[in-house]
Amino acid sequence: MSLTKIAAAVAMVAALSVNSAWAQKNPADITIGYSAMQLSNPWYMSARAGMIAACRELGIKCVIIDAQNRVDKQVSDLQNMVHDRFDAIACTPLDAEALQDLYAQANNEGIITGSLAQIVPGSQLEYGIDEYQYGYTIGKQAAEWARSTLQCRGKVVLITQDNVLATIPRADGAEAALKEICPDINIVLRKPGASPLGGKKVVDEALEAHPDLDMVVSVTDAGGVGAFQSFTVHGISSRRHAVFSGDATTEAISLMNDQGSIYRGTVDLMPYQAGYQTIKYLYEMVQEGAPAEPRKLFIPFKPVSEGDVLSGKFTIEQISAPPAAQPEP
Repeated sequence: MSLTKIAAAVAMVAALSVNSAWAQKNPADITIGYSAMQLSNPWYMSARAGMIAACRELGIKCVIIDAQNRVDKQVSDLQNMVHDRFDAIACTPLDAEALQDLYAQANNEGIITGSLAQIVPGSQLEYGIDEYQYGYTIGKQAAEWARSTLQCRGKVVLITQDNVLATIPRADGAEAALKEICPDINIVLRKPGASPLGGKKVVDEALEAHPDLDMVVSVTDAGGVGAFQSFTVHGISSRRHAVFSGDATTEAISLMNDQGSIYRGTVDLMPYQAGYQTIKYLYEMVQEGAPAEPRKLFIPFKPVSEGDVLSGKFTIEQISAPPAAQPEP
């Protein structure tokens, strides 16, 4: 054998040894961190449960931190993860641009980066939402109810996440569906309120000016739960009133699971599965190395009506069911 062939063979063996060592990293030595926008939001609670389940199944360490809706805290928390040499970091960004340089630094240092729901530029895992279509699905369900019950002439409040740049298209989609299906619908207020307290405040404010308010459409269940609380406090509970939202969280489904409830619909964004799969994808990248191109997937979603809940077609148990196989990108 020539010296050239011997050198090539040695190089191949060395490369295989490196790859084997990479692939056989001890799971107990792997730490993955995630920063949620706000863990009091029921969607993030369910996503967190899915992440914890995946981490336990894989035998890895999992650190999940609440950004408490503060950009500065989220940036600081993720900086600490990079400083502490986590194997992978992920977040749902409050301000994606504020994290772009940090993600670039992490990538350069061999730390896998991921985004869940909203995307930080430069993420190696982009597990996102088609925000406009998701919002459109929320608005469509509400508009179809308004068409059959209110003949499209009601007053509506739209509770948004417009304080987060990436989720503005979600509310745009909901508003587009409402206006497309019910051109005469009157949206009296569009305002952020993506927490139970925030949603309640938005509806309390709207009811002062519009005591004849008919319907609330929220781009999150958290805001929808707050809207329901406001309607309840004000004694509003007729067949001509409704709350629609998106996320299909335990709280929303519980409120829908009551004959005569005015909580009439949500959209299942599969938070448990999304959290579970996020950890699985990040773990795979830690073990196999960063992909040449970002891995891009969309979180699936589907409408859930009050009929689905009352009939047992959709149950609370399904929210935390083991995730189905996800489609490859």
